[in-house]
Amino acid sequence: PLHKNISRPTMTLQQMEYIVAVYRLRHFAKAAEQCGVTQPTLSAMIQKLEAELDVKIFERSSHQVIPTAIGKLVVEQAWRVLARARKIKDIVAEEKGLVGGTCRIGILPTIAPYLLPRFFNKMTADNPEVKFTVAEMKTADCKKALSRGEIDIAILVSLDDMENYEQTPLYYEQFLAYVSKSDALYANKSIKTSDLNDEFLWLLDEGHCFRDQLVKFCSLKSAQASKSTYSLGSIETFMRMVEGGKGVTFIPELALDQLTDSQRQLVRPFAIPIPTRQVVALTTKSFVRLSQLRLVVDAVRKSVPERMLKMNNTEQRV
Repeated sequence: PLHKNISRPTMTLQQMEYIVAVYRLRHFAKAAEQCGVTQPTLSAMIQKLEAELDVKIFERSSHQVIPTAIGKLVVEQAWRVLARARKIKDIVAEEKGLVGGTCRIGILPTIAPYLLPRFFNKMTADNPEVKFTVAEMKTADCKKALSRGEIDIAILVSLDDMENYEQTPLYYEQFLAYVSKSDALYANKSIKTSDLNDEFLWLLDEGHCFRDQLVKFCSLKSAQASKSTYSLGSIETFMRMVEGGKGVTFIPELALDQLTDSQRQLVRPFAIPIPTRQVVALTTKSFVRLSQLRLVVDAVRKSVPERMLKMNNTEQRV
C-alpha cells in the first residue's frame, strides 16, 4: 500500500487547559493548583500529549518554563478550541435563560479604582448565582484576553481601532487637572491646553490610553520630560507627588468622590471644550452571554451620576 494508517493523537480539552495554564503562569505547580490537580498529574498529562504529538511544547529547567516555538503554536490553537468549547455551554445556558456561571471581567487600571467600588460589591451581592471575577489590564491585554476567551467582558475606553468588537456604551467621563499649590496654574480657575506646554507633568507610561488621549488632545510638548523623570507610576502616585509640591497631573471625573476637601482644592477643570473619554463594555462579536452583559452594564450605569450617561455640548470626546 502507498500509505499506512497513522495513529492520530487524542488531544483532550483537559490537556489543552493544562498547557494553556502552564503557558500563562510559566510554572507547573501554580498551573496544577489553578487547574485543581496535583503537579505529577498535570506533568504526566502534558508529557503524554507531547509524546503523542511528537513535539516538545515546553522547555523545562529548574528556574523557568519556556514554550518552544512549536509549543507556542500548539498553545495558541488550544486557546481557540477551549474558547469554542466554552461557548457551547454558554449558548445552552443563554437559551435556557440561565444567568449563572462565571463572568470574567477585565478593566483598565485608570478606571478600576474609581468605578469598581461604586458597583462591584452590590452587583455580586444582588446576583449570587453568578461568579464574577475581575482583573486589571491595559487595553491591548484586554483585547487579547477577549479574543482568547480568557475574559468575557472588558470595561475600557472606546478607541478608533475597536471595530472588530462589540461596544456597549457605559458613561462619559471628563479629565480634570490636579495642580500643586506651588504651581503658577494653581491661581487659574480653569486650565487651557496651551497653559500646559511649559509645565512639569506627571504622566502615565505610553500605552495607557489615559495618557495617550491627553497628550494628543493637549498637543503636550512637555510629555517627554515627564517620561524621562518618572517612567512608571499610577494616577494615585502622581497625585501624591503633586500634593508634595511639584507639577501637574490629571485625574478622571469619578476620582472626585474619593477626594478630601483639601485635595479638592487642587482640582481644576479644563476650559471648554472639556476633554472627555467614553467608557464602554467591550465583548467579542460572537459573545452569547448577553444576560450577563446586561447585568454588568445596568450595574455600572446605575452607579454613576445620571449626567455622565450622555455627553453635553461643553465636552469633546478624545
